[in-house]
Amino acid sequence: MADYINHNNNPAEKYPAPPFGRQAQSPPGLERLLDPKADHGETSYRGNGLLIGKKAVITGADSGIGKAIAIAYAREGADILVSYLNEEEDALDTKKWVEHAGRQAILVPGDIRSEKHCHHLIAKATEEWGGIDILVNNAAYQRTYKDFGSIQADEWREVFDTNVHAMFYLCYEALPFMLAGSSIINTTSVNAYHPNPILLPYAATKAAIQNFTANMAQMMLEADNGIRVNAVAPGPVWTPLIPSTIPEHENFGKDTPMGRPGQPVEIAPIFVFLASEAASYISGATIPATGGKIAF
Repeated sequence: MADYINHNNNPAEKYPAPPFGRQAQSPPGLERLLDPKADHGETSYRGNGLLIGKKAVITGADSGIGKAIAIAYAREGADILVSYLNEEEDALDTKKWVEHAGRQAILVPGDIRSEKHCHHLIAKATEEWGGIDILVNNAAYQRTYKDFGSIQADEWREVFDTNVHAMFYLCYEALPFMLAGSSIINTTSVNAYHPNPILLPYAATKAAIQNFTANMAQMMLEADNGIRVNAVAPGPVWTPLIPSTIPEHENFGKDTPMGRPGQPVEIAPIFVFLASEAASYISGATIPATGGKIAF
């Protein structure tokens, strides 16, 4: 009888858990300043040819979950348009990994709060590819507040402009260039169901994204155009946005049943699944990845 080999891939031992050291960053943060480093699947994600020949637009693909999605999609065979604000260093690193997988990476910096920029972003993709197979609305912004009175109106608008209005602009612009079998995937959050009071504006946008996804999916089904719309609801995930927007982040993720934040590489496979033919019977769904916390 062959000896039993224990391949210890226990995520609890593989990924860091709090407490983390306090670190100062300015939003939206940079990967090289993040300690401990986030895992985007650079050395671990293995593709299975699930997205060969697909063309994907991913917002916020310079770091965090967006970067992990870009790496995973590229290793599954997709070309990637990397949308990011101004984090050139991180975007170039994403580009490196996409090209290392043998796929095309198009970098498009700019502020998706601008409807004009969203038009430019989709125009760039369609000029290059002729169409879009996957749109991932992942970019998001958040701020923390100690009480309701500290929420400023301009900051409220900034969060909604980034998280909700940009999603609408991009869907509106991309839809005419998407054919049957295409997929729109939005990033909502566990905060849509269990809102954290210090993240009130952010949590409100994530609830709006959840509702938008369900409604748009029904519209696409009624239009019978073969385009699926789904969402992913992560719990706490370790990205540069955390230390740059949450001052007290030493115990980030500790309150989950798993006792730690997720890593971007743990979220990306859900986006792969939803974009692939394996999810052809799924639309209007939200898949939670919350570290064991019941999302609904």
